[in-house]
Amino acid sequence: MRLVADIGGTNARFALSPRGGVVEELRVLAVRDYAGPAAAIRAYLGDRRVASAVLAVATPVEGDEVAFTNSPWRFSRKALRAELGLERLLVINDMVAHAAVLPHLEEEDLRPILRNGACADRPAAVIAPGTGLGIAMLVPCGPRPLPLPSEGGHCSFAPADARERALLALLEKDREHVSFERFVSGPGLLLLARALAELDGRGCPAKTPPEVTALARRAGCPHCAEAVRLFSALLGAFAGDIALTLGARGGIYLSGGLLLALDTLFDREAFGERFRAKGRLAWYLARIPVHQVMRADTGLLGATWYAVEEWAGPAP
Repeated sequence: MRLVADIGGTNARFALSPRGGVVEELRVLAVRDYAGPAAAIRAYLGDRRVASAVLAVATPVEGDEVAFTNSPWRFSRKALRAELGLERLLVINDMVAHAAVLPHLEEEDLRPILRNGACADRPAAVIAPGTGLGIAMLVPCGPRPLPLPSEGGHCSFAPADARERALLALLEKDREHVSFERFVSGPGLLLLARALAELDGRGCPAKTPPEVTALARRAGCPHCAEAVRLFSALLGAFAGDIALTLGARGGIYLSGGLLLALDTLFDREAFGERFRAKGRLAWYLARIPVHQVMRADTGLLGATWYAVEEWAGPAP
């Protein structure tokens, strides 16, 4: 039995896995309630013991020290392995897990956003707005496609009209760098609603991203409704940039709980318009399929597959 985890900036999801593609005893813990991953793992396991673990973490994994981008958690891989008494510990970027699961998804796990035929010999990309804006790629490589991490969500935001240029100018007053993640994420959804209201000299009643969604759904705040539409459009613009950058004719996959929570509020038309709005290369984007992943457990499932696929390799 293997411990698998999908740890973001807000929630840490834990499960036990007897084999690839199977998770049991799923439990979600709030990151803010624990000092670090060791404490959260001990709370999840209790008296149980496991020999190996795969942690999918929302931050770059470079070397022994791991520091989360959107939470104060940090740890040493070697120290964590010793503290938990593990024989094997794999630590991977969380979006690598989202990419690793793509070949194992069924047709019913996917909802078409833009219907086109994928090219099996070309890269695919998975994009997941959540606490941050995650992205990874899946590259054809021998018998199994290779999942690779990316920090593309931190690419510089590119406004497309006067309204977006005004948003950028507003944020640049107190930020050194404005990335796509600032807008295309859960916190970004709230930021959009409040910034749009500020541009119009108004106030916004929303205090949290779920409140933005709720107010938009019941037409309780025009700026919340505008924020959701603009969020959809900016996600399309970002996805189009990624598709061009990677040559992602294998498809774009949108994942994560935020889009599942938006449900019908996610403006597929606005997404598609901005996805294709790349001037002379609009024809190229028009050929690329886009799907939404309709499962909320893909990070955990991907961690199980990463552990058993050949490209996992030896753990440090």
